[in-house]
Amino acid sequence: MCGRYNVIDNPHVRELCSTLGIKLYPGTRTNICPGGQGQFVVERDGQRLLLDGMWSASVQPKPDGSGYRPHPDFKTFNARSDRLGTSKLWRRLYSSQRAIIPASGWHEWVGKQCYELKPAAGALALGGLYQVYAFGDEVVPVFTIITCPPHPDLMHIHDKSLPLISQPADFDAWLDPAWKHPEIFQSLMQQPMVRAELQVIPIDSPKTLVPVGRIEIVGADQ
Repeated sequence: MCGRYNVIDNPHVRELCSTLGIKLYPGTRTNICPGGQGQFVVERDGQRLLLDGMWSASVQPKPDGSGYRPHPDFKTFNARSDRLGTSKLWRRLYSSQRAIIPASGWHEWVGKQCYELKPAAGALALGGLYQVYAFGDEVVPVFTIITCPPHPDLMHIHDKSLPLISQPADFDAWLDPAWKHPEIFQSLMQQPMVRAELQVIPIDSPKTLVPVGRIEIVGADQ
């Protein structure tokens, strides 16, 4: 995880935004992929903001001057939880530039079959990091999603990792840039938890999200 995700403007996502304390709602976007544009929530000067940004570790101007692209020196676009405190790439951001990425579901592939993983009810608050690059007068926000060890009930779908799924009780500390003790979050990452019932849905495409088979239910951890 996670190479694709989607966000749908529906009551579940709007309720999440209300809980996060933001007045804007993410627009519907399917098949969001690395290097693509997504939206994420940050806190600045005591206010929560919904920003547009590129899903990438780093960016640079395109050679033809037509915009920006992921920096080719950085092949990664997600941040492994076990490297947040040691990686030069992530350590500074983990200290004070944490973000929440609203999502409706994410996607994994088993062979050629794509699966959407989504809550049976509600939306996802994916834990991530962000930074803002300045190129002359232009600013380019970027974000990454934090990945945790795999969950045993989802190993048959993806046996390497699980996205960090934040809970409302964690939102305030996670988004507070003045909170300089991120080690308290390690317990959220060391043992992956499914805190709400998940649906695992075989779909025809991450663009259309049309189910094509039986839906599997993964129960919440107690």
